[in-house]
Amino acid sequence: MDNDPKHTSKVMAKWLKDNKVKVLEWPSQSPDLNPTENLWAELKKHVRARRPTNLTQLHQLCQKEWAKIHPTYCGKLVEGYPKQ
Repeated sequence: MDNDPKHTSKVMAKWLKDNKVKVLEWPSQSPDLNPTENLWAELKKHVRARRPTNLTQLHQLCQKEWAKIHPTYCGKLVEGYPKQ
């Protein structure tokens, strides 16, 4: 729940209430606390730098750049977040 319009619509609010889902207050424009999103951003940065020109090349570059991401990098992303 990041205050995106699709999460704050009347339909969504009614569904949450009807299903008794408790929602945490979340400030808009808050930093992303999801290591996966940061991992995807890193992958996108490296793929964009290689400038793929077609879908096949994009797919190949994604696989190559993904393989270059070391597991310790992923661990550091998780360790960098405060314990909740």
